[in-house]
Amino acid sequence: MTLVVGVDSSTQSCKVIVCDADTGRVVREGRAPHPDGTEVSPAVWWSALKDAIAEAGGTEDVAAISVAGQQHGMVCIDDAGEVVRPAILWNDTRSAGAARALVSELGGPSQWASAVGSVPVASFTVTKLRWLAEHEPESMRHTETVCLPHDWLTWQLRGGRGTPTTDRGDASGTGYWSPFTGDYRTDLVELAAGRLVQLPTVLAPTATAGCTRDGVVLAPGTGDNMGAALGAGTAPGDVLVSLGTSGTAFAVTKEATADPSGLVAGFADATGCFLPLVCTLNATRVLDSVARILGVDLHTLTQLALDAPPGADGLVLLPYFDGERTPDRPNASGTLHGMTRYNTTRAHLARAAIEGMLCGLADGVDALRTVGVTPQRIRLVGGGARSSAIRSIAAALMGLPVIVPSPGEYVALGAARQAAWVLRGGDAPPDWEPVGESQTEADPTPGIRERYTELRDRTEGWSRPVEA
Repeated sequence: MTLVVGVDSSTQSCKVIVCDADTGRVVREGRAPHPDGTEVSPAVWWSALKDAIAEAGGTEDVAAISVAGQQHGMVCIDDAGEVVRPAILWNDTRSAGAARALVSELGGPSQWASAVGSVPVASFTVTKLRWLAEHEPESMRHTETVCLPHDWLTWQLRGGRGTPTTDRGDASGTGYWSPFTGDYRTDLVELAAGRLVQLPTVLAPTATAGCTRDGVVLAPGTGDNMGAALGAGTAPGDVLVSLGTSGTAFAVTKEATADPSGLVAGFADATGCFLPLVCTLNATRVLDSVARILGVDLHTLTQLALDAPPGADGLVLLPYFDGERTPDRPNASGTLHGMTRYNTTRAHLARAAIEGMLCGLADGVDALRTVGVTPQRIRLVGGGARSSAIRSIAAALMGLPVIVPSPGEYVALGAARQAAWVLRGGDAPPDWEPVGESQTEADPTPGIRERYTELRDRTEGWSRPVEA
C-alpha cells in the first residue's frame, strides 16, 4: 500500500492525515495547536507540523507529502533564508488603509478585478506588503523573498534549499498573480512595496516541489480553500460552504471570473480550473463568543437555538466581531438589534447568532450567482457542519438542499489527494472512495434575511479601534 500525507496548516492548528494513495482511506492522523492572534512566528507552524507528523506515525513509510495552508499570510525572508519578522495573517486588518490606497492608485476596483481577478482588501498579501513598506521600512529593506504560509512550510520540508515554490491556487490570493495569464504581476508588487522582491516559483498542479531530506516527494501544495474543494470532491452545481475560523462560499468553474464589486475573489483552484470565492471573517468564532456569554459549550448553544422560533422573534445579530472582509468593513464590530422583553432569552440569542453567521454566508452564495455560478446544492463542511441545528437553519436561509459529507479533515484530505495525483500523474486527480453524506432540506423562512439585510445596510456596527 502506497501512503501519502496531507497537511492542513490552518489559523488555529496543524492537522496531518496519512492516506492510502489508491483509495483515500485515512489510516492514521495527528494534530498540534497554533497560537491565537493575527501575526505569528512561522517557526511555530514548523514546530506544530513536526509534532503533528510525529503523532501521525512519521513519514518513513510515506511516498509523498502535500501542504495546504491558510491563504494570504505574508512571510518575509532575508537573503540568508531567515524570517525577517512574524508573519502577518489573513485575519489581520491593519492594512485596510493600504488596501484603499492601492485600489485608488491603480485606477479603481475594475482595474484590479481585470488585473488579478479580485479587488484587494486587508486580507490580501499585496496590502500587507504596502503596510510593511510604509510602517516597517527596515523590515522591508531586509526582505529578499515574500511567500505564503504553505510555501514556507513546503520549503522547510525541502530543507530551506533553493527558491520557495507555490501553486496557482494559493498564488491567486496574493493580489499580484493573474488567473487570466497565469503570471505574476510584478508591476503590482512594485506598486505595493516600492521595489521588486523575489517570489515563489508557481508550479503546475502535478509538478513536484522537490523532496524532503529523506526522499519523500513534495507536491506543490495549495491554499486551504483549494484543498477543501479538492478534498470534498466539489462538482458542477455545488457551492461549498466552509464553517471554520472564517466562513467561505465557493465553487469550481472552467473560466476565470472578475467581480469589480470586490465581493467575489477570482481565485484559481488546485487542478487547473478556477475558484470564485466569498470569504467572511466571522464564522464559528461568533458562535464560540456567544456560547461563552451564555456559559455553555457549542453543542448546547446549537440545541438552545432550536428552542427559539425561526427569526428569533425579531432579534438580529450582525456578526462583525472581528471586523469584516465581505462586505469590506475592517473596523466594524458586532451589533445586536431588535431586543424586546420577549426575545432576550438564551435561546433567542443562540438562534440569532447562528442566523447572523449564516446570513453572511447566504449573501456570499448570492454574490457567486452574479459571476455566473448556478448553485444547485450546498456542500457544508467544517466544524459547524456537524450540528443538525446549523444544517437545518442553513437549508432554510439559503433555499437549497444542504449536503454534509461525513466528518473529516477535508483540507488535509485535498492535500493528500494532490500528493497521490503527483505520484500517479494523469490529467485528473485520483478517484477516491466517496464518503458518506447526509442531506437536509427545509422550507425557506421569510423575513429573516430581509431583517438581516436591512440592519447590514444601515449600519457598519460600532466602530472599533484599528489594530496597530
